[in-house]
Amino acid sequence: MAKKKNVLFAAFEASPFIKTGGLGDVAGALPAHLKSEEFDARVILPLLNSIPEEYRGKMKFVTSYEVPLGWRSQYCGLFTLMKGGVKYYFLDNEYYFKRGQVYGEFDDAERVAFFSKAVLETIKYISGSFRPDIIHANDWHTALIPVYLRESYNGDPLYDSIKTVFTIHNLKFQGQYSKYVTTDVCGLGGTPAEGQMIHDDAVNFLQGAVIYSDAVTTVSPTYAREICTKAYGEGLEGLFQSRSYKLSGILNGIDRKNYDPEKDKALAANYGPDSLEKKVLNKLALQRELGLEEDSEAPLFAMVSRLTTQKGANLIAELLPLFRERRMQLAVLGTGDYLYEHAIADFAYHNQSRFAARIAFDEKLSRRFYAGADVFLMPSEFEPCGLAQMISMRYGTLPLVRETGGLKDTVAGYWDVGNLANGFSFKDFDANGLRSAVDLALKLWFEQKDTWQQLQKNAIGMHYGWEESAEKYRELYRSIL
Repeated sequence: MAKKKNVLFAAFEASPFIKTGGLGDVAGALPAHLKSEEFDARVILPLLNSIPEEYRGKMKFVTSYEVPLGWRSQYCGLFTLMKGGVKYYFLDNEYYFKRGQVYGEFDDAERVAFFSKAVLETIKYISGSFRPDIIHANDWHTALIPVYLRESYNGDPLYDSIKTVFTIHNLKFQGQYSKYVTTDVCGLGGTPAEGQMIHDDAVNFLQGAVIYSDAVTTVSPTYAREICTKAYGEGLEGLFQSRSYKLSGILNGIDRKNYDPEKDKALAANYGPDSLEKKVLNKLALQRELGLEEDSEAPLFAMVSRLTTQKGANLIAELLPLFRERRMQLAVLGTGDYLYEHAIADFAYHNQSRFAARIAFDEKLSRRFYAGADVFLMPSEFEPCGLAQMISMRYGTLPLVRETGGLKDTVAGYWDVGNLANGFSFKDFDANGLRSAVDLALKLWFEQKDTWQQLQKNAIGMHYGWEESAEKYRELYRSIL
């Protein structure tokens, strides 16, 4: 049997240890599905202060060593833990990682530079049992790994054959700092990277990864095309156009075992594809919980999201008076910009029988939103992949989305494919587009119940698990080895 190829998956967060967004979901789920007879996959993370003690207490200390970073030499402790059949490595340095938050610290550039360099130094201490053939880095927090690999370890036989894949989960965040960071913080002065990482007179960590990696991916095929355009490229569209030969999009998946309406303990009533009639029990329970009028015939629209312009919260806020004129209910769960938090919460306060707002993050309540709603709103300005629309379909709730990024790749709108649809969609990012899609959903709800039920069956029958996505990553790995 051929020797397995080893993949070291590097990220700054991974569920269940630490999660602030979609990256945490991906890093917590994909590696387990990458493992096969051909590939072994392990994950390497910073030992952040936010990681719960229930996991810290189970970690095993392996060794410690010094990590050179520019003019510094910093301590790094190596810990390991097995979870869900995957081996995790945790890199410890309290100066960088014992902080009150994951991101947003005054020295994030130095923190992520240390982590990237430490990942590569760690290979010296694990190569006896696990020498990576591929390092798969994720987002700007690990973007310096491909740069350091080629600039600081070139010519070392332990590293020379290692290939790199870099995945962009959200191009909005690139790691942009004063150009002097390249020399003083990163220790890359005098290398080609010092010039190649500069964009708009600033160092751009993500740009470095795109240039130095063997392959670059985004989290949906449509987003991979979008970032090559000025509208979505965040100033780097020219870079992506010139590197299109190594750019591709692979859709994320969801953990179907974790999100399973037939077994989800957070629900008032469990149900599945063959018992969709029980779904209404979750709707009535959610209406009671939120103080809405208990009415099985009133369509319940839900939104679980950060309340920002990117997520379309501005469109929701603008259309609230119009929604009040329709026979519908709306429930919103999330936090974000104060302007939208206040507008939505205030409107709900004055219309409590039909509108509800919970300005918070609540994992179990979000599941009750997925199960209890009839329509799930995701009117995003841009959406690299999106997981909520897939989760809502898993619960038999029809997503209503703007056609962008992963939303376009996963939701087939009724306007386009009729009874083959699994939701609703609109093209232009404006209130009129959202209003038209909402009105179409209402028309089908009240006038075409058979069609609605068919769309529900289509949605709950979708299979957006990780298996297909993992195989596409394995195909990508084969192409660069």
